[in-house]
Amino acid sequence: MKACALCKKNIEVDKYFSRKSACPECGGDLHICLNCRFYSMTSHNKCLEPKAEFQRTRDKANFCDYFVFTEDSPRRKETGEAASSKETDNTKKRFDDLFKK
Repeated sequence: MKACALCKKNIEVDKYFSRKSACPECGGDLHICLNCRFYSMTSHNKCLEPKAEFQRTRDKANFCDYFVFTEDSPRRKETGEAASSKETDNTKKRFDDLFKK
């Protein structure tokens, strides 16, 4: 399911949508880094595609030729980040317990 990264609402997008396409719910641009499957907060230039040009703004329409609308909804990404955070907390707690007297 595709979802707008700006308003988090599920949307229906055909595979030939244009750079000018907008979300029917919030009116935000859809051809943005935040909606791309290559977007990554931890990667160089915040993009997993090494040939992609640097994009100054991630929430405005751009001309990136490598754009592929992500199938992961922002809700699932947030849930994954929350789960990852819990794992980190658990690991830290176990590490601290290891050295307690």
